Amino acid sequence: MNPFTEHPAAVGESYPEHFHVATRFGLRMIAGGIGAVLHGVFPFLFTTTGSRTIKALHGEIVAKRGDTVQQRSVEFVI
Repeated sequence: MNPFTEHPAAVGESYPEHFHVATRFGLRMIAGGIGAVLHGVFPFLFTTTGSRTIKALHGEIVAKRGDTVQQRSVEFVI
């Protein structure tokens, strides 16, 4: 199978759909990571950005898989 379509097909997406979802997730992780790094340097800035980003992305990916048990497993603050 084509390496560009094998994994997307395994998760029920076409290549363009998977590209969009993965790129959006990646950009959100980068933005959350930058917020967390800035929070490390300036503790008064972006106090919940890292944890909100993780919680939101975790919730989306778990909901996409239909795994209701995992939806409540992220209970920490960064």
